[in-house]
Amino acid sequence: MLIFVDNEHADAYAKPWGEKIMAARVRIKYRLEDITGDQCLIVRYNQATPALLQQLAAKAIFISGSSANPNEYDPAALVGLHSAITSKRWPVLGFCGGFEVLTEAFDTLVAPIGPLAKDEVDPKPDFAPGMKKEFGYQPISIIKSHPLLAGLGDAPIMRQAHSWEAKAIPAEFENYGETAVSPHQIFIHNTHLIIGTQFHPEYYTDEHPAGRVLIENFCRLAGLIP
Repeated sequence: MLIFVDNEHADAYAKPWGEKIMAARVRIKYRLEDITGDQCLIVRYNQATPALLQQLAAKAIFISGSSANPNEYDPAALVGLHSAITSKRWPVLGFCGGFEVLTEAFDTLVAPIGPLAKDEVDPKPDFAPGMKKEFGYQPISIIKSHPLLAGLGDAPIMRQAHSWEAKAIPAEFENYGETAVSPHQIFIHNTHLIIGTQFHPEYYTDEHPAGRVLIENFCRLAGLIP
């Protein structure tokens, strides 16, 4: 059983884009099932605990992105998920907001990238207006080799959608990717299969398939596919 943690804040589902996000979660669940041939269960972030994951015989944890900023969450609601992550009992792959959950679970600061300069044009004013951000399909510069990144080349195209970032790499991790806007794009634990991507590999397309390659590589490393 795979566990796909829905990291969306409850309030977001009451907003105009809520149904679109919910549909996206189901689409990603199906993508994970198609890649691995295993069942995938969606679990809300405030219900994911080590006890539940053990009860479900979880083989790996995938953590979704979110439209809410990290400071909107009640820390108490994340205690169980943080405990599951830091127990190092399961392979973990966090996407964007999931990357930020991993960052905070390992006691490292997540904060806005920062405000745009006064003369800087906002490339997407309807998303985090006035703030620096990354949005759309853009290249990630790979700065170190790792089996997770096999077949991706030096600058794979991945979907971005964030205005917050990890301000440092957590202890026991190394950074493997960067962009000009945000220098911490892929971190990988030095001894356990715990991985975060500031971008969204799960939103791969026929035109931009690199995200699927990365997820397949993770699944092989986790023993989920041959």
